[in-house]
Amino acid sequence: MSEKLRVGILGGTGMVGQRFISLLENHPWFEVVTIAASPRSAGKRYEDAVGGRWKMTTPMPEAVKDIIVKDVNEVATIASEVDFVFSAVDMTKDEIRKIEEDYAKAEIPVVSNNSAHRWTPDVPMVVPEINPQHMEVIDSQKKRLGTKRGFIAVKPNCSIQSYAPVLTAWKEFEPYEVIVSTYQAISGAGKTFKDWPEMEGNIIPYIGGEEEKSEKEPLRIWGEIKDGVIVPADNIKITSQCIRVPVLNGHTATVFVKFKKQPTKEQLIEKLVSFKGKPQELNLPSAPKQFIQYLEEDNRPQVALDVDFENGMGISVGRIREDSIYDWKFVGLSHNTVRGAAGGAVLCAELLKAMGYIQAK
Repeated sequence: MSEKLRVGILGGTGMVGQRFISLLENHPWFEVVTIAASPRSAGKRYEDAVGGRWKMTTPMPEAVKDIIVKDVNEVATIASEVDFVFSAVDMTKDEIRKIEEDYAKAEIPVVSNNSAHRWTPDVPMVVPEINPQHMEVIDSQKKRLGTKRGFIAVKPNCSIQSYAPVLTAWKEFEPYEVIVSTYQAISGAGKTFKDWPEMEGNIIPYIGGEEEKSEKEPLRIWGEIKDGVIVPADNIKITSQCIRVPVLNGHTATVFVKFKKQPTKEQLIEKLVSFKGKPQELNLPSAPKQFIQYLEEDNRPQVALDVDFENGMGISVGRIREDSIYDWKFVGLSHNTVRGAAGGAVLCAELLKAMGYIQAK
């Protein structure tokens, strides 16, 4: 065994769990040693538990095939084997809140892809390039939980990744009113076209809960820590529509923005391509070298051409132009299961390790 931190994946048989396992293959800091899932998968080899439901385009890593899947409810057993866990469990929100807190109270840091704790006031919800300082609220959370090393940190919803970083890069121009429509891939629902053939050639104009997340979660990311909790920003309003489209991976956003201070197009582009954050400063293993790229062609960004920019961890932006009602408009694209889900959580864990919150036992 190397000196890598020992990682457990909670909910390892689902699509996001599979993405975690794929991304962590040969990771320089982390090694998957434990996989947990529902009781029906417990006791099986991981390869057998997944069966024909492996949804990644790359093969299942050899290192995990023979791992015996544990019951996710065996908190004490799993906690004894790992330094921290990623959570991608498929349960009700109340069940997720409880089990993630159970792991934290067992002194295991939990880095969650789930939405259950995104509005728990002392749980940081972080895009590492945007609000790494929110990790500091963990100290208050530990006091509440009565833990020394256990805590919960979460990443935000996949749908905001294609525009929230852009608006952050433009912060000095004071955006204050935003209209966004997101066109979201089917993998965001944990599906492939094999699972969901009725999505071929189809659009569904509703995704449960997505519009509220798209409007509210950026405000929490842009908020401040006050008295041990995160208080959302209130200086910007966002309204959204979220639509499911027949694309496997990649969420596209069309966005209209009003600014208090009027930028030029050249200034907007310069702020995007020069935008860096803590992950780039620290050279974290999963950090994109170029966080946001700007594409000059009228027909970009495209899912087929641009979704894998920076191994799926970068954001692609195009079509910045003046609007007749709002000030400016643009199109953004992000990979929803890499930057928007497992990859974003892995980057959060790397940041937490670099900040000293996740350490070997």
